[in-house]
Amino acid sequence: MSKTLALAEQLIALSSVTPDDNGCQTRLIELLTPLGFACEALQSGNVSNLWARKGSEPPLVVFAGHTDVVPTGPLEQWQSHPFQPTHRDGKLYGRGAADMKTSIAAMVVAVEEFTAAHPHHKGSIGFLITSDEEGPATDGTVMVCRQLKQRGEQLDYCIVGEPTSTQLLGDMMKNGRRGSMSGKLVIEGIQGHIAYPQLARNPIHSAAPALTELVAEHWDEGNEYYLPTSWQISNIHAGTGASNVIPGEVVVDFNFRFSTASTAEGLQRRVQAILDKHGLIYTLSWTVNGMPFLTPRGELSNALSAAIKSETGLDAELSTTGGTSDGRFIAQICPQVIEFGPPNGSIHKIDEHIELRFIDPLKNIYRRTLENLLL
Repeated sequence: MSKTLALAEQLIALSSVTPDDNGCQTRLIELLTPLGFACEALQSGNVSNLWARKGSEPPLVVFAGHTDVVPTGPLEQWQSHPFQPTHRDGKLYGRGAADMKTSIAAMVVAVEEFTAAHPHHKGSIGFLITSDEEGPATDGTVMVCRQLKQRGEQLDYCIVGEPTSTQLLGDMMKNGRRGSMSGKLVIEGIQGHIAYPQLARNPIHSAAPALTELVAEHWDEGNEYYLPTSWQISNIHAGTGASNVIPGEVVVDFNFRFSTASTAEGLQRRVQAILDKHGLIYTLSWTVNGMPFLTPRGELSNALSAAIKSETGLDAELSTTGGTSDGRFIAQICPQVIEFGPPNGSIHKIDEHIELRFIDPLKNIYRRTLENLLL
């Protein structure tokens, strides 16, 4: 059994459902300390975080990831226990196999091999690991990044081990993610008997023209890396449940997935202008779940692309699709952030898995990237 596979299985066997790390980071510290890493366990509430660094000179290459996993779902639907790593049909099964304990194992073994072969390499290497990525993400990477910024630690390159590949290892990496911003709109009306509409004001009827305009609005063109910004209604709530009552208010939940072609503040102003134009009586609250980030083609994407090409023969596609990740926090203190990991077809699903044939090549890609950046 390869070192990467063995470590991946050790981590999968630890049932670290968000935010419980359950000893995963302790195991990483046991492996990184003999390699010369100074390891800091940074606890925040019930979240475990690890910052580990070897070396003090630039450039600093950081591997980032999370040890927490999503809940398993019904155990009886799994073909094998989610926290008992199992081989079947050429695949490694277990919760976290793809998202993202195998990536963490591959990173650690890649660094072990790289430092053994090149003990006098230039620059520094770091690890930023959290148990809060799958949860609220308020006590994890964002907190560590805040501390690193306060003490002046400069990150130059960061590889986040998210499962970004689609069909084959190396066919896609993420050089950015869209921002996510939610709004809760409450439009006021006057409740009344449906037989006497002149004595009431139906907020659904009042809202309809404005919502139609918001749906049709063209928010931006996107750019080379991003599709145009998307605005979507997720829920509409109104009424008492009775068929003869005009509701007193309607509540509309919506979400923007936006690119670097727009700003959160600009989108908020445009929504409010449309609502005001239609003379609505309303309240509107906003929640910015994550800002967009983008790493244009450069040293890190080139180093990673070359490593993927050497190991797999594939030309990796740069993409910004998908949901949010902790890359949005790291990008605030690091100019180049790229996400790369195994195929994501089984993540968060029953019988999550990774193909065994991808495990050591993933480790080799991480090692080759270090060679391209630090030799």
